[in-house]
Amino acid sequence: MNNSKLVVVSGASQGLGLAICESLLKQGYKVLGLSRKHSDGFIELANLYSQQLDWLQCDLADLANIPQLCRDIVKQFGRPYALVNNAAVGHDGILATMHDSEIDQVMRLNVQSPILMTKYLTRPMLLNQEGRIINISSIIANTGFNGLSVYAASKAALQGFTGSLARELGKANITVNSVAPGFLETQMTEKLEGDKLDKIRRRTPLKSLASPQQAASAVCYLLSSEASAITGTTITVDAGSTA
Repeated sequence: MNNSKLVVVSGASQGLGLAICESLLKQGYKVLGLSRKHSDGFIELANLYSQQLDWLQCDLADLANIPQLCRDIVKQFGRPYALVNNAAVGHDGILATMHDSEIDQVMRLNVQSPILMTKYLTRPMLLNQEGRIINISSIIANTGFNGLSVYAASKAALQGFTGSLARELGKANITVNSVAPGFLETQMTEKLEGDKLDKIRRRTPLKSLASPQQAASAVCYLLSSEASAITGTTITVDAGSTA
């Protein structure tokens, strides 16, 4: 058990975020989920773990509200042990025809938002001289994928952020790592057009997609004491598709 340390998880209502919350709760962590709205899955989880799980409604693409949001988190729930930057959006489309507003939305939510969340929530971690930052990246940051150039750019930025921040915060006993899932069975991948997902499955050594629960297990490991010497790196969970 982990003495009920508080972990803040963005994009907590569905998909990988929900799986991360569930895995953390099973490990005994206190979890604060952030999302724009509740989901049936999150409500069920809250009923099962009413003493461990809390929720705040917020739109993390609204960057101006992030400083106050982080102050409210610390005031209401205490200094967090960890932040999992999971909230993200992806638009499947050719860059030449993608609307500028969609590009702006991806870069705001996938890059600027986690940077600002980390900025303000590492301050209480610095006071504690202990903490964990985990950024949810993607294998697309390195492999590329047709129709996901803006999404790939956002995730590559997050991995660059991870490496440099790890050097900056290491002396305060705060580790910074990324988890890079391949395509998971989530609502985001359901938006991919045509037979793209079937082609991805056929190309992986395991002939399958990784599950959100498997990627969530990597997050739990990086939060554990066993991972205290791991920082500035990326753990890939992709059923071997990048092998």
